[in-house]
Amino acid sequence: MRKKIIAGNWKMNYCVNKGVDFVEEIKERIDTDKIDVVICPNFVALDRIFDAIEGTNIYLGAQNVYFETSGAYTGETSVDMLTAVGVKYCIVGHSERRKYFHETDEMVNQKVKKLLEKDVSPIICVGETLEERDASKHFDIVEEQVTKALKDIHKDLVSKKIVIAYEPIWAIGTGVTATAEQANEMCKFIRGVVAKLYTTSVADCVRIQYGGSVKPSNANEILNMSDIDGALVGGASLTNDFVAIVNYES
Repeated sequence: MRKKIIAGNWKMNYCVNKGVDFVEEIKERIDTDKIDVVICPNFVALDRIFDAIEGTNIYLGAQNVYFETSGAYTGETSVDMLTAVGVKYCIVGHSERRKYFHETDEMVNQKVKKLLEKDVSPIICVGETLEERDASKHFDIVEEQVTKALKDIHKDLVSKKIVIAYEPIWAIGTGVTATAEQANEMCKFIRGVVAKLYTTSVADCVRIQYGGSVKPSNANEILNMSDIDGALVGGASLTNDFVAIVNYES
């Protein structure tokens, strides 16, 4: 049985001290027995947040990474820099990275490979725009994103380390949420894509999250769907709502 995974993506929010205070406030109230919990702060807060969660079962995640080991890449952060401060998970391919920073599927694949070299689990974000869904292209778009992200990745690494987050772009930060049925339909489809690329047994091991305006009022329904293995939480991860989402009723 796949263990649920809920990750909080803080995006460009919380300075270091405020982030540490927030973690100190919530960490003892989070149930990590049945769920893997990941907190993804901004880069400058990683070290201090790691100290704040040390001794708990909460994992540290990063919001991005660069696919080169080192060099003249001003403003970028390598995997070695992330692992040095305790990072175990890393978000790649978020729609905001694709939109604002023009990241391609090929770049996402390079990042996935580099993270896996250093035993960091990628959280691969995929999802369609509203226009693509309205044009009935959403399955094609997501299949292409998944296929390209996993290009040349060995099946053992896929089954053990890969997390996929389905985040319909039209539901990110909008207050609009895909219905539980829509979210589960796409997560099930993604599992089928992985099965087609590898095997059913590999696909059955891959954890697939839903992200897009997840909040306490819809968490129970979403997280109890058959093919949804957790959530990638944005705005709600900055408040006590994150505790309620993690502690949902299964």
